[in-house]
Amino acid sequence: MTRPAVPATRVPEAVHRRRWAILGVLMLSLLIVVLDNSILNVAIKTISTPAPTGIGAGQSELEWAINAYTLVFAGLLFSAGLLGDRLGRKKVLLGGLAVFGIGSALAAFSGSPGELIAYRAVMGLGAAFVMPATLAVLMNVFERDEQPRAIGIWAGGVGLAIAIGPITGGVLLDHFWWGSVFLVNVPIVLLAVVLMLWLVPDSRDPSPGRVDPVGVVLSVVGLVLLVFGIIEGGERADFTDPAVLTAIGAGLAVLAAFVVFEKRSDHPSIDVTHFRNKAFSAAIAAVALVFFALMGVTFFSVFYTQSVRGYSPLETGLLLLPLAAAQLIFAPRARLLVDRFGNKATTTGGMLVVAGTLAAFASFDAHTPVWLLETVFFLMGAGMAHIMTPTSVVVMQALPREKAGSASALSNTFRQVGGALGIAVLGSVLSAAYRDGIEDDLTALPAALHHTAGESIEGTLAVAARLGPRGDALIAPAHDAFLHAMHVTALCGAAVALVGALVVALFLPGRPPGPAPDGGAAEPAPVPLRGRSG
Repeated sequence: MTRPAVPATRVPEAVHRRRWAILGVLMLSLLIVVLDNSILNVAIKTISTPAPTGIGAGQSELEWAINAYTLVFAGLLFSAGLLGDRLGRKKVLLGGLAVFGIGSALAAFSGSPGELIAYRAVMGLGAAFVMPATLAVLMNVFERDEQPRAIGIWAGGVGLAIAIGPITGGVLLDHFWWGSVFLVNVPIVLLAVVLMLWLVPDSRDPSPGRVDPVGVVLSVVGLVLLVFGIIEGGERADFTDPAVLTAIGAGLAVLAAFVVFEKRSDHPSIDVTHFRNKAFSAAIAAVALVFFALMGVTFFSVFYTQSVRGYSPLETGLLLLPLAAAQLIFAPRARLLVDRFGNKATTTGGMLVVAGTLAAFASFDAHTPVWLLETVFFLMGAGMAHIMTPTSVVVMQALPREKAGSASALSNTFRQVGGALGIAVLGSVLSAAYRDGIEDDLTALPAALHHTAGESIEGTLAVAARLGPRGDALIAPAHDAFLHAMHVTALCGAAVALVGALVVALFLPGRPPGPAPDGGAAEPAPVPLRGRSG
């Protein structure tokens, strides 16, 4: 039987020929954004130590150093995606990289936690223009039948960044000062800019939406108030405090106003009509929930490996290598499981694996065998790979190619919001549980040291070091209190991942359509407007 003629490519031939080289440049841009956070993970303990080694950041300041980046990133992602659609994705990518590089240089020479938080926000501003543009360009240089493979490789780039980041951070911290973990971004930015000017074509939406400044302000203000209340509640170990309740309530009220405004606006930041598609909504929810769980657990795992187990930053980076390697190995291949079993089964399985690995942290103590820790990290990475690739494909193919920037921005907005809330909520659970566990052992300390010692395990160990031999009695209780707090936090993260598994099991589409009746390859089917039962 004669096969139907292959339709003419929609991508210009000159661009089509260099599409894989373009993907490499896009992955380098993505590498910078992800690398920064993965490097920061191993540097948290160093930054928390007093000068001259670090800048003496407390746990709440560390959470804000992470979340200042994340909240600005998340709050501006959608507007950045729209600006890319309107002005051209290449221009926006170049501008975002420049701002990110400047913010990195400033962060490297921060003189206080407050300065670091401010410059991390500048880095978040630049990253907001980089992330959605990379996926939008990808969708415009690959044909639909190659998009799942390209997205899988793109997602594998996240695993590569997670692998390189902690090891690079560990090497830098072994030889240079803590600011080197930010300064290293600058040469990578310069290389990415040169390659982008040479290889990457520009593209834009012929009918872009208008930027929504009111929506942007409402979303950022609402998220900042909500996260501030959560972090403050953890620091005070009292979520019933009037100041905490006021901040959380105000944040929720502003976010509710944001949703109402978006529904009524003729140019909303987030088009809520997209969420009528159950598969699209489930994919977005899965991304948010898994990063809620993962970012919170990553935050405490660094203190577990360095403060309790005594590993150096470089050793901690090497311990995280299996997590990254698994993502790098499985992300490009996850589409094979999707082809065989469907999005629903693949993503649900991934969520269950992540939930199981998070729960495993609840059994860890100061002497857990390293091989077991490495196995858990590897399985966690494998689970993540089988979540991110299928959900990214569902999200990106749910909207027309012209709206690729908007689809990418939506996915990354919810990923960043989920991660920010995960650090805030699970970080606060960790802080409250730790303070509760160590409180009885701090009663003999002077009032000036009592609060500092109770804030985090690093605070307790710093006070113990200042007290000399008298402080040795605090070390074992600090380890025990932290392990208890880690167990509680890990179980909370596992519960969130289980909720994510339930959501995708109910609403993601099932197996993809089979071969065409004439034996030819089936045309890739778009994600339906209504969720399939599977």
